[in-house]
Amino acid sequence: MTYREWFESHAKKHSAIVKKLGYLSDEELIRYFRFENMVKMEPDFCPLYATSTKCHDMKELNCYLCACPNFRFNDEGLKEVENKTLFSTCAIDAKEGKQFISDDAIHQDCSGCTIPHKEAYIREHFSRNWREIMKHSDQSSSNSA
Repeated sequence: MTYREWFESHAKKHSAIVKKLGYLSDEELIRYFRFENMVKMEPDFCPLYATSTKCHDMKELNCYLCACPNFRFNDEGLKEVENKTLFSTCAIDAKEGKQFISDDAIHQDCSGCTIPHKEAYIREHFSRNWREIMKHSDQSSSNSA
């Protein structure tokens, strides 16, 4: 699955949940997206929910910003770096992030970063429109996010 395919699929799932819960206040909606609740209430939102596995090692994981507004990607590549294609990066160069480097590609590895999964961060950047929060993530020329 490409970044774009995942992004589009996730945007649809996120939008459906937000629409279904339109009656909740913003704060209630944010709380709804807590990992423990999502595993029970929205088991198809994330494949990791099937085994109750968190994508990030943190006590209070919130899944509202699954993906990150600071993650930049392009399935064709953002640029060439030392004969490798850079496909994704962190716009804020978060100290917890790192890169996965193979023979010909560089991908952002966000597994150590918890920034977008903290409720204070979600409140600061909150919109019921996930695409609006993520509008800068997809750096491809066909940017429709």
